[in-house]
Amino acid sequence: MQWKINKSLIKKYDLDIGTVYFYQNYVVTEIKEGMLLNYEKAGQLLLLGKEYYGNNVPFVYISNRIHSYSFEPTDHFKSTELFPNLKGYAVITHNVIGNKIAELEQAFLNTPTQIFDSLEEAIIWVEQLISHD
Repeated sequence: MQWKINKSLIKKYDLDIGTVYFYQNYVVTEIKEGMLLNYEKAGQLLLLGKEYYGNNVPFVYISNRIHSYSFEPTDHFKSTELFPNLKGYAVITHNVIGNKIAELEQAFLNTPTQIFDSLEEAIIWVEQLISHD
């Protein structure tokens, strides 16, 4: 099935962990400065993801790392098990250290991953992944 990407924002949420933007086939997160993110703290985000994408709508998770925060990389295994329709994981980094962290993180992901310098580049990648699904 060919999917056409709609870049119109569906809904923005300001959660305890940060800001989340839902689109038809991708979600963009901007986690708060200094946050220690783990599976439990991401609970509300995961529930919203299920609400918007269920188990069938293909989507890509985009982490726009405009702030510095830490997370438990092994929790990626738990969260990706919830979403058989997750087609990819994009990370937008804004400095060399962020890029190195994202490279290490790729070892904990079992979906296609890519690191970008801008949101625009990440969305182009989303379009390629989703349209070939």
